Amino acid sequence: MERARGRVAEPSVNEITKSPSGALTEVSAPIQLEQIARQLRAKPFVPHRIFSTGDLQTLSAYFWPGRFRARDLSSDEARLFQVAAESQVLARCRWQPARTDHPTLLIWHGMEGSTSSAYMLTTAAKAFRAGFNVVRFNLRNCGDTEHLTPSLYHAGLTDDLRVVIDELIDRDGLKHLFAAGFSLGGNMVLKLGGEYGEHFPEELKGICAISPSVDLRASADLITEPRNRLYQQSFLKRLKQRIRAKARQFPELYDVSRLRRIRTIEQFDNRFVAPAFDFADADDYYAKASALPYIKLIRVPTLIIHAQDDPFIPFAPLAAASANPNVILLAPERGGHVAFIAERSTSEDRFWAERQLVEFCRLVLSYEQAALPVTEPTKA
Repeated sequence: MERARGRVAEPSVNEITKSPSGALTEVSAPIQLEQIARQLRAKPFVPHRIFSTGDLQTLSAYFWPGRFRARDLSSDEARLFQVAAESQVLARCRWQPARTDHPTLLIWHGMEGSTSSAYMLTTAAKAFRAGFNVVRFNLRNCGDTEHLTPSLYHAGLTDDLRVVIDELIDRDGLKHLFAAGFSLGGNMVLKLGGEYGEHFPEELKGICAISPSVDLRASADLITEPRNRLYQQSFLKRLKQRIRAKARQFPELYDVSRLRRIRTIEQFDNRFVAPAFDFADADDYYAKASALPYIKLIRVPTLIIHAQDDPFIPFAPLAAASANPNVILLAPERGGHVAFIAERSTSEDRFWAERQLVEFCRLVLSYEQAALPVTEPTKA
């Protein structure tokens, strides 16, 4: 059983902190988040004038010059985390000098991504420039780590996240952590936040999710639509490559003799993922691994960014997320899936969601450190 750790955090309870003058002051967490939300919304997403639709955004982000087939040339420190008795995950760590004096951003990728996915590398670079330590995580088997575990990964495997967060707190002494995830990784960090509920580690200051697949059933249905054939076949090709690699490593565990008959991601999940983790079938897996029922339980400051035109991860399930006062939902009409290529009008790069993610973390820290006195939120 996981040990409960951290403080109780009710969404309407005022915290007692110190103001810059040293006097004790009450600060309301929801008011802080309203202020942060206003600052983030002051820089709305303006889509690229050419790459304006969800599909063009998604595909252009993938093939963007310098991002397609990105290689990790960062020389970040490699580190293994023991997440289960027979399973390790590989992380890439980029530390600031005197790492315990700096906040740390932990990042998890999407389905069949890795620490070398372009969005992982560019987000890490932005966060490091902003003064954060950055730890990029491979999910089990990803990033050529099939040999580190006999098992697979799945969208609700939050125990792995919990283990690495505890280790970074207990062994490394890190005091200001932010957990971020993209797509499937976004589902994982949101589900973890809900599982923590009021008992999240006090060192965990915030959660961020970009294009999270919070309703796996709805996502599995949407990606089967004819217009999404390209996306499904791309993911399925990589999933099949992954299971073949697992079968070479662990032939006694994986039977790939009928792999060619699998035509959809749901069929793959039903054949391999569900039985590997004792789910009854894909439906049972989707119901139990989806973050959607957990979002209302989140008590740590949280940012969700999701485009309403995401071609294969539906926005509709997230519509009620903003009912939780601990959650900021930014939902541009356009932006695609893990894309958000902006029309450049300043010196900033074009990837708006990555900038907003880092800015959210920075703002949460600034409000905590400044311990601002209570002010009534003004109407936008």
